[in-house]
Amino acid sequence: MTQPDPYQPVQQPSPTMAGQPASSVVGGQPVATGIAMKKRNPVAVWLLWPFLTLGIYSLVWYYKIHKEMAEFDRRRQVPVAGPMLVLLFLGWTVIAPLVSLYNCGTRIRNAQRAAGLQPTCSPVAGLLLMLVFGIGVLYYQSELNKVCDAGGVPEGQQVPLYV
Repeated sequence: MTQPDPYQPVQQPSPTMAGQPASSVVGGQPVATGIAMKKRNPVAVWLLWPFLTLGIYSLVWYYKIHKEMAEFDRRRQVPVAGPMLVLLFLGWTVIAPLVSLYNCGTRIRNAQRAAGLQPTCSPVAGLLLMLVFGIGVLYYQSELNKVCDAGGVPEGQQVPLYV
């Protein structure tokens, strides 16, 4: 006998939850609350700000998204500074940054589940896109923006979590 997957919804969604149409929320009733993340322009995060700050903004962005994911779902253990420090100090090892970027995609996928969305973030796709002109930043931020849109509340406000 197989165990049910804890990340799969058990009940059908009601017509609207937290102001969202039934097609966007796949969880049942909210089980917890979190703090809404900031919605950012993916192109600005990928191209504009790193160009203007000589690449420093990429590290700042990586730190900020981990901090926001930790505040979004406090039920999960999300490291805040560690992933950014891996990129900063262990970038020369090649393997450590790849693991960190893959784990970032997994955390984004978990945030999508917690927001009651169907998880669409692929850690493998994000990692491979990072190797192509850093487009993974664009991909990861657009996936995070889906979580921001699901809550329907401004940054810093409480948002319901479904899984």
